[in-house]
Amino acid sequence: MYLDHNAGGRIRAEVAAAIRDWLQQPVANPSSLHAAGRRARDAMEAARDEVAALLHAEPAEIVFTGSGSEANGLAILGTLGCGERAVSTRIEHASVLRNLELAAERGAQVEWLELDATGAVSAADTIRQARGARLLSLGWANGEIGTRQPLVAVAAGLAELPAAERPLLHSDAVQAAGLEEIDVGAVGIDLLSLSGHKLGAPAGIGALFVRRGVALISQLRGGSQERERRAGTENLLGIIGFGVAARLAREGRSARQAQVQALRDRLWAGLSQRVSGIRRIGDPAGLAGTLAVSFIGLRGDGLIVALDSAGVAASTGSACAAGAPEPSPVLLALGHDEDSARSVVRFSIGSDLDAAAIDDALEAIVAVVARARGGDA
Repeated sequence: MYLDHNAGGRIRAEVAAAIRDWLQQPVANPSSLHAAGRRARDAMEAARDEVAALLHAEPAEIVFTGSGSEANGLAILGTLGCGERAVSTRIEHASVLRNLELAAERGAQVEWLELDATGAVSAADTIRQARGARLLSLGWANGEIGTRQPLVAVAAGLAELPAAERPLLHSDAVQAAGLEEIDVGAVGIDLLSLSGHKLGAPAGIGALFVRRGVALISQLRGGSQERERRAGTENLLGIIGFGVAARLAREGRSARQAQVQALRDRLWAGLSQRVSGIRRIGDPAGLAGTLAVSFIGLRGDGLIVALDSAGVAASTGSACAAGAPEPSPVLLALGHDEDSARSVVRFSIGSDLDAAAIDDALEAIVAVVARARGGDA
């Protein structure tokens, strides 16, 4: 009963098969000029085509990175200079927040947007505050509470600004890419981050969409790979897997979104009927498959351990913050006190589950909460 898909799911069978096929032959360097190198280059560019198609982008606008976190760092540090202004929210992924902190240490100015109770920004206020900034970084959907940001409205408002006052718009879409339709051209995105292992590829591969014409300063220097935007011999096997995963994500998106949304709603309906003293966190209409629940009076980390013993894998938030003694920065930014923030468990559902698995997980959760409360759930 694996309910931690936002942290990463299993590798898709088709992805594993594609990688296995390449493991049967010498994996050459894609920069080599011999026949094996050319085959590797062709395979890498075919995968780039698939990742671009997932975003309705051009293949030349895709930069392969080592992770979604690296893509976020490249988007921020590769565009934001000393004395320039950036605008973002305090509920972004740690790789966004920490790279903004690093940019501030290097002389950039960072400002934070106000959030409503669900974690969403006001499009009008965002456009007003971001006017004249160099960069606006706004996540597509939050991986802890599922809240979507009004990116379409924000991008439309930015497009009406004079060119000299229009910031670059970056979005961390790591959690949303497998479930949401993302058309970077139609929306008006300049930079967008992806992670392969959230789509069913192996961990260790990510990508950054960089709109044609956006200047990007490489943060890894050395070779001329990725059109000199990210040095280092490419992770060919990871890229091949990413390409297959991107194709599968694009082909099955609508059905997968409907499936995981129905399973999420089934789990919440069961919990709300059978467990007292709980509260849903975030927007109920948020990212399909994501359910954040506050178990009032209990500690989320203790529940995670007990649930694990009962065969249910869940989390207290972002995997990148796992093991941190502090409560979730996302929940603190939404105004929760420390006790409330520590009471939240995130359940994130993937398409490899079905109603029977959700029902089994519900029974386990109810039993664990009842034991924790010394009686009824």
